[in-house]
Amino acid sequence: MTAGLPPGGQLPPPPVAQGHYQPVVVHQGIAYTAGMTPRRDGALIFTGRVGADLDPVQARQATALATANALSAVAAGAGGLDRVERVLTMTVWIAAAADFTGHTAVADGGSALLADMLGSPPAARAAIGVTSLPGGAPVEVALVAAIRAAGDL
Repeated sequence: MTAGLPPGGQLPPPPVAQGHYQPVVVHQGIAYTAGMTPRRDGALIFTGRVGADLDPVQARQATALATANALSAVAAGAGGLDRVERVLTMTVWIAAAADFTGHTAVADGGSALLADMLGSPPAARAAIGVTSLPGGAPVEVALVAAIRAAGDL
């Protein structure tokens, strides 16, 4: 099983918005996700700050789960995972302790999940340390992905 995925390696159901926004918007063949946190069935599975409350291994798992949620939103907006050509960019926000510097290793949890699920080249990526995230989440992930036209399948 890929970290972040439920048993069987399938993507989780598409996330439900936690506020007044859309989980994904598809415009002119590009899918843009909202920021996704490590939720399962609407509940945060991981909370706290990386380097204080979570170790880097737990943070990678949290990033993989948040990325799975984002990819599920992209797949729903695209009409199926087979319509996702590739992820273009991934932004990972990490709620980190002041002395934590392993941001890229935490973000690698999401990159690994994308490689496992899509097999496409890695996305351009930003890993950004922040003081806090919504609901006390340790990570938040947003994706921008290219969608295949229906005739390109």
